[in-house]
Amino acid sequence: MKFTKLHSLGNDFLVIDHGEISLTIDFGQFARKVCDRHIGVGADGLIITSIRNASEGIVHFRIFNADGTEPEISGNGLRCAAACLYYHQKINTPRIIFLTSAGEKESTLIEASLTSYIIQIDMGVPKLTSKDIPFDDGSYHEKIIDYPLSINQKIYPITVVSVGNPHCAIFVDRFPARIEWHQLGREIESHPFFPNRTNIEFIRVLNRREIEVLFWERGVGETLSSGSGSTAAAVASILKGLTDNQVKVKTSMGSVLVEWQGQKVYQTGPAEVVFEGRLVI
Repeated sequence: MKFTKLHSLGNDFLVIDHGEISLTIDFGQFARKVCDRHIGVGADGLIITSIRNASEGIVHFRIFNADGTEPEISGNGLRCAAACLYYHQKINTPRIIFLTSAGEKESTLIEASLTSYIIQIDMGVPKLTSKDIPFDDGSYHEKIIDYPLSINQKIYPITVVSVGNPHCAIFVDRFPARIEWHQLGREIESHPFFPNRTNIEFIRVLNRREIEVLFWERGVGETLSSGSGSTAAAVASILKGLTDNQVKVKTSMGSVLVEWQGQKVYQTGPAEVVFEGRLVI
């Protein structure tokens, strides 16, 4: 079974064309094995693509976290999937329509070299109500901005949104120690107010056009970057009036640009092919 490993700002994925799979596979169990960095190839997630219409650039997309769970969407994952299709010359259109469990997501090729690509992802319309995220504290909320969440007898003001998957944003003046925000990420990820669990972003606002973010991803843990997390962090910053509608999101491996235009949010960033290989099943 052939695979391609790619990354977007250090957030790495194994991409497999569904046509390479001749066996009946439990993708969750398979993801746990191949994403393991000691006994597998190693990655934050596994992506399965299936081309539905090459001439129109229509591709089915599924993604599995390293722990075997299947999230709704991944901005970096979509970029890596698009880059993989271009790298193998399976799609020639500048736009790809990905069919995901969070709906259709469109990618646009901005720039390409031999193994590196700049791709814009249409992340759609952010969902802000407690029902749509979902967030359930027993009450309905039209928006969740600076909600006082209690963790271990301490109150954290959180801003919660969905960009196809749930995100919880915490704003800080300085980043806490790594062990501290890891513990907080674990606690919030599985908090009972988040019935589908949640991703967490720790955000430091640098100015009206730049933020810096640390990421705790649901089902993965710390990641060097996150596409949907960067989008959610920018949306949360805009909702709180801390930034303009175009935000540069700085991660530990580089930056992505997030723009909230009208109702939709767009994200532009890199994806790079690392290597190809073959898995023995």
